[in-house]
Amino acid sequence: MLTLLIAAAAYFMGAVPWGLVIARCFCGIDPRTDGSRNTGATNVSRLCGFGWGVATLACDLLKGALPVWIALQAGLGTAGVSAVALCAVLGHVFSCFLGFKGGKAVATSIGVFLPLAFVPLLIAGLACLLVIWRTRFVSAGSLTLVAALPLLLCAFGLFRWLPLSLAVLALVAWRHRENIARLRAGTEKPFLKKDQHPEA
Repeated sequence: MLTLLIAAAAYFMGAVPWGLVIARCFCGIDPRTDGSRNTGATNVSRLCGFGWGVATLACDLLKGALPVWIALQAGLGTAGVSAVALCAVLGHVFSCFLGFKGGKAVATSIGVFLPLAFVPLLIAGLACLLVIWRTRFVSAGSLTLVAALPLLLCAFGLFRWLPLSLAVLALVAWRHRENIARLRAGTEKPFLKKDQHPEA
């Protein structure tokens, strides 16, 4: 029963569309109707500025990390914690506040692994940033992160979180299927053009 309660709370935490809240309250913009029409940090950053994108990212990380931390403190086993983590990610992707639509699962997925596998996540995150720096495609970096994470979990002997990481990989890849098609076609939009710099 405790697992079900925490999992339900995780879904509703994950479902809060912070990108929409921040963009509408502070920028007067609905990210669902502009840019990539996504409520994630990348689109908010494009539409509202780099700082608001970082704020969105922080909120999306927290809504993944907090329920998992609660599950760990409650003493839930591996299966229970994994279920809570997955519910938080699914809440972000299929938000009940957005007609069961949502983001692309990356930031909240990073959040859920913060309390579970910090060092492997850090290495995967550095690989993600390197790919974004080299290609200027956030989608390519995001896919690199979730693809590297299962391998790094194995390398660090954290096999109990491997099923969760594979589920996240499948979900993120599915949510990025259009980005993958654009990357293959060479039509994906870069986060920053060569002559652009993030605005504070």
